Amino acid sequence: MRPSGRELDTMRDVSIETGVTKHAEGSCMIRMGDTHVLCTATIENRVPPFIKGSGLGWVTAEYGMLPRSTTSRMRREAAAGKQGGRTVEIQRLIGRSLRAGVDRVALGERQITVDCDVIQADGGTRCASITGGWVALRLAVNKLMKAGDVVSNPLVDPVAAVSCGIYAGQPVLDLDYPEDSEAGVDGNFIMTGTKRLIEVQMSAEGQTFSRDQMNQLMDLADKGVGELVAMQLAATSA
Repeated sequence: MRPSGRELDTMRDVSIETGVTKHAEGSCMIRMGDTHVLCTATIENRVPPFIKGSGLGWVTAEYGMLPRSTTSRMRREAAAGKQGGRTVEIQRLIGRSLRAGVDRVALGERQITVDCDVIQADGGTRCASITGGWVALRLAVNKLMKAGDVVSNPLVDPVAAVSCGIYAGQPVLDLDYPEDSEAGVDGNFIMTGTKRLIEVQMSAEGQTFSRDQMNQLMDLADKGVGELVAMQLAATSA
């Protein structure tokens, strides 16, 4: 039995609320169980120096956790004077995951920055950030298209992410913190809406896993990402 009482292949309750901030070109609050992430997308008419003049657009991301997003207060990284290694790794993951679904030629020479701020953490913050980040990105691109600033839709495929793992010897979908902290195997699966893999992060902790178990986790991820993509499209279709 999972701590939450969910079936092995059942995700936490997921909701995506759009238009939650006044100024950002795209924004949403994604809630995956008790993990809540605010995602905003900002359009800028500039690109990093390494692609300036190429005609290509750029999508990048920043990630952070608020001091009381966890059970005890963590120090703001700005107060420490630098970002931690985990933060840097996650925001790079978010950026390259979102870029995998973008036609950078169609986007044109502009940058969209997706900010993911964890309001409350209960496992799966990077997956929620990627999934909500795509929604914010889609809303920002919708504005570009409505204004006629881009001719064709540069978002070629939705991008979503979900965690899967081996908990108490069983493959489970969408780990919350009690499961994540005790799982013998933990993985994050980032995929497109057409089920193309972008990145898989898998590691064993305390036990190894078989090819069959890996396939079972892939099947669970397929199911979870399919459900998330349907929610993304519903949230951005209005």
